[in-house]
Amino acid sequence: MNIITYNVNGIRSAISKGLLDWLAEEQPDILCLQEIKATRDDVPLLEFEALGYHHEWFPAEKKGYSGVATFSKKKPDKVVFGCDMAEYDREGRILRTDFGDITVLNCYFPSGTMGDHRQDFKMKFLDRFFDFIQELKKERPRLLVVGDYNIAHTEIDIHDPKGNKKSTGFLPEERAWMSKWFEHGFSDAFRVKNPDLVEYSWWTYRAGARGNNKGWRIDYQSVSDNMRDAIVAARQLTTVTHSDHCPVWMQLEP
Repeated sequence: MNIITYNVNGIRSAISKGLLDWLAEEQPDILCLQEIKATRDDVPLLEFEALGYHHEWFPAEKKGYSGVATFSKKKPDKVVFGCDMAEYDREGRILRTDFGDITVLNCYFPSGTMGDHRQDFKMKFLDRFFDFIQELKKERPRLLVVGDYNIAHTEIDIHDPKGNKKSTGFLPEERAWMSKWFEHGFSDAFRVKNPDLVEYSWWTYRAGARGNNKGWRIDYQSVSDNMRDAIVAARQLTTVTHSDHCPVWMQLEP
């Protein structure tokens, strides 16, 4: 089972840069997109369906902002929009799809780059989301929580850890939350298979950062520990360039 998570920074923009051609070649079983900035009415859905995909959409209430969408070769048994947190659900940040006994959560965590009020918004989300997942695990213990977490966990996950120690996305309290996350029932699929490999999933558009590989790894595929042994491989698809992020790929034993 191949799963890809990808912050496309606008699905219409990504389509104009060849997203559908890439998808036709890659053919993942599940594709989780974040920051779609669109509704289903804005997108050529017949072209996705022609590639064999079912699709579920959870856009933000604000047009052209945020939102997630999940595409799957198999129709999900159950779909849940949001996480019972109205202020975050209005921004289209969490989309759940169940496939048999496996639950996939497609997530777009808030960013704190717009100021202190959004950093507070982000930190409150992290605490509440952690509790939400701990409860969900009691009902659905086999969980994949994938998407843009907007946090680089360790120094190996960011090109300039010293220079960014006070930057949102690499703050001590954010990194501590990630450590807590991975200490309470989840494994970082990429690090399970590549403990020392330096690969990034996001680069600023400024100063040729991507060409110089000055990036951050902020997109993750968290696998509940009861499925850790099913991880076959995981990588960043760094040569794919429809966005300022790249896709993050994982293969699981079925």
